[in-house]
Amino acid sequence: MSVTTAQDPVTAFERARGERRRARRSKDILLAILFAAAFAFSAVVGEVSPAALLDGFPRLFDYLADIVPTVRAGHAAADLREWFWAFPKWLALLGDTLVIAFLGTLLGTGGALALCFAGSRNLATRRWIYFAARRLTEIARAVPELVYAMIFVFAFGLGPLPGVLAITVHSAGALGKLFAEVNENIDMGPVDGVRAAGGNWFQIVRLAVVPQVLPNYLSYALLRFEINVRSAAVVGFVGAGGIGQELMFVIRQFVYTDISAIVLMIVATVTLIDVSCEKLRHRFIAGQGGAQ
Repeated sequence: MSVTTAQDPVTAFERARGERRRARRSKDILLAILFAAAFAFSAVVGEVSPAALLDGFPRLFDYLADIVPTVRAGHAAADLREWFWAFPKWLALLGDTLVIAFLGTLLGTGGALALCFAGSRNLATRRWIYFAARRLTEIARAVPELVYAMIFVFAFGLGPLPGVLAITVHSAGALGKLFAEVNENIDMGPVDGVRAAGGNWFQIVRLAVVPQVLPNYLSYALLRFEINVRSAAVVGFVGAGGIGQELMFVIRQFVYTDISAIVLMIVATVTLIDVSCEKLRHRFIAGQGGAQ
């Protein structure tokens, strides 16, 4: 009798574990079916066809062969000079693109700082303030930079200003969300300490929040600058200044060798910016760790 009683809990445990395993297996099968259905639906709507991919893949290399000129071994310098015949002009336009990205990131970071504290659940003083700040950041990042650039080009005309404004608005929305999430993960001990000492909301943010989140802020801002360098080139397609405007012009004129030259300059610039920002970010984080 005692042996049977001792076995009952084990039997019940095994039965419960088997039931949970079957329920989990059924759930996994259902999720797999839903994923397969979503994948198939997306492939149909996106017109992803293996036959079309196989048919068009060789033409991709044909296009690359058209835009890359022949550089002869014995005349490499002359061929490169002919390929990059407008290098000073393109370099100046790349400089405009970098300025657009830098200024847009700087202003966007300022907008994010103005919204992120009110958009943090643990720092917002009123629920409606939290709700409004969150919705503003959502609206700002929901619309692509290219669409913002088109709107601002219509309002302000061609040139770098629409590009700066487009990147500013989108960066404020994206960074505002990231900054707010960083704020919500802080240690609330310093916040309670400043509040107990009689500090107001601004003093709490300045003395208890900012010292904790500043390294993450810088990391996200540098990452956003890397992204915005690419975005600044794209918004130029609609007349928002920079190298993108020139790239769209040569694409429309079918000047193939100019297309490849400009694209290579953009790739080299973006790579250089990415590496530089990565080193700066690691150096700052290492400095913060050493200071602590």
